Amino acid sequence: MRGDVVRKCIGIGCLLFLLSLGFQTALKEWIAIPTSITVFEGEETTLYQTSRENEGLMEASIPVMSDQPHIAFSLKENSAGTEATITASKAGETELSMEVSGFPVKHVDVNVLPNIKVIPGGQSIGVKLNTEGVLVVGHHLVQTKDGDQSPGEDAEILVGDMITSIDGHPIQRMSQVAEYVQAAGEEGRPLSITIKRDQQDLTKELTPLKSNGEHSYRMGLYIRDSAAGVGTMTFYDPVSKKYGALGHVISDVDTKKPIVVHDGQIIRSSVTAIEKGSNGDPGEKLANFSQQRDILGSIEKNSPFGIFGTLAKESLKNNIHDEQMPVTLSSHVKEGPAKILTVVNGEDVEEFDIEIVSSVPQKQPATKGMVIKVTDPRLLEETGGIVQGMSGSPIIQDGKLIGAVTHVFVNDPTSGYGCHIGWMLEEAGVIDHNQEKAKAS
Repeated sequence: MRGDVVRKCIGIGCLLFLLSLGFQTALKEWIAIPTSITVFEGEETTLYQTSRENEGLMEASIPVMSDQPHIAFSLKENSAGTEATITASKAGETELSMEVSGFPVKHVDVNVLPNIKVIPGGQSIGVKLNTEGVLVVGHHLVQTKDGDQSPGEDAEILVGDMITSIDGHPIQRMSQVAEYVQAAGEEGRPLSITIKRDQQDLTKELTPLKSNGEHSYRMGLYIRDSAAGVGTMTFYDPVSKKYGALGHVISDVDTKKPIVVHDGQIIRSSVTAIEKGSNGDPGEKLANFSQQRDILGSIEKNSPFGIFGTLAKESLKNNIHDEQMPVTLSSHVKEGPAKILTVVNGEDVEEFDIEIVSSVPQKQPATKGMVIKVTDPRLLEETGGIVQGMSGSPIIQDGKLIGAVTHVFVNDPTSGYGCHIGWMLEEAGVIDHNQEKAKAS
């Protein structure tokens, strides 16, 4: 009797397993429906897509939007199956309820953003960053009568650490360090050094040493308080004056770690020459800028998506697209032709042809959302493809700003990555600004 029960249980289990195999794809599609989605006002956005073999199951689920007349839902047939889309006519937040046979099974939070427009850039910019404290970029030995020693290394201060204070005094510039080191050395006492490492504040004791034949005391550390380079402006908002550039984080050349910004400036720059890219060598723009040139704006943030801040100028013209241009979500970017704006000579912004090879409709922030390929014969002749300094060049498709150039493939300088514009707008605070404006209205 007991054996029959066991056999029946095993049989039922096997049957359920076999039935579940037929629903695996449908289950995956169901799970793939997002729990939250951001859309732009007036733009049709894909909510989910079903394959043909699972249409029956998915059609049993219908979106219900009670008392939401500004949200429209539609189903479209295509070669792959059925695509469900939503279109919002009014900015705000709402909830979409997915139901099966009248029972709610999934809720989707819908955040509708105002139809954002910004002005694309393309200008070559000089970038000068001042660090939050002074950055440790190396160790060196001090030659003393007792042998070669490195006080910084003995104090377990590491490359990449940020010195933020010495003996309780805040440190922001290299020039501030020498007087504290000399005073402690002459008094024969250790320094109390506060460092920032991996977002943690640590305190170390370091005893300065005097090198043979010298009068000054040393820490045995190489330090730096600023960084400079060349990049490209991506966009700016003419209302808030917020801008975004580069499309990727600025890291220290020695430590390879992101630079924590205290302040900085973007400066007008002029491209003087191009070192052409080739396989294994991405090439670079050579540009001229100095503190005497026009300061275009401040740098307030250095993030994985670039540098962001506020423009000091009333306007910044590229003489190609100087009117406000709509932006679009990652889900609306499609494979095919596009344009980039960048400078290859002097300060003149030019438009060049590229191809969007692939695009990922990202639900979470990520810097590599598109693969792009340079197709413009003249740009290939001038640069070999994507070169350093071109990062931040705005990507335009169908009259909309869709992203920025970020990285080059070292083994193929004609191709590289781009990031979707939405993440840069969030980092710049442009999306937040437009949301507040929508709420106020």
